[in-house]
Amino acid sequence: MAASYPPPASGVWSADFCGCFEDPNSCVCAYCCPCVVVGQLVEIIDQGTTSCGTAGCLYCLLSWVGVPCLYSCGYRGRLRAKYGLPPAPCGDCCTDCWLPWCSLSQQYRELQHRGIDPALGWQHNRVAYEQAPSVQKMGY
Repeated sequence: MAASYPPPASGVWSADFCGCFEDPNSCVCAYCCPCVVVGQLVEIIDQGTTSCGTAGCLYCLLSWVGVPCLYSCGYRGRLRAKYGLPPAPCGDCCTDCWLPWCSLSQQYRELQHRGIDPALGWQHNRVAYEQAPSVQKMGY
């Protein structure tokens, strides 16, 4: 069962980048099995278009050639765009390349704070994710 958190403010990360003690399970999983965490995150962020298994396998393949961050940073950017989050502590590719386990754990916890449990997959979280307000940008 997911922990209960206060509703996050729009435009602010509710999960610290180095807040692994907030949810040690997601941190340990992101460190030991990043392919699983990436798969779960991608399935949610892609709204079920990409399965957990497909995303996890792709991340693992890219890990073997040394560039998994090129895949995961794009999804971090999409998550940030959905909720209007800043690129903190630095750009998406930088965070995913230098401290991938912190980045993945932060994204996982951010979704949890917003009422979404990535471990349960897209179908279970569909309503919560689709009802979450996306940040609107004004065009000129």
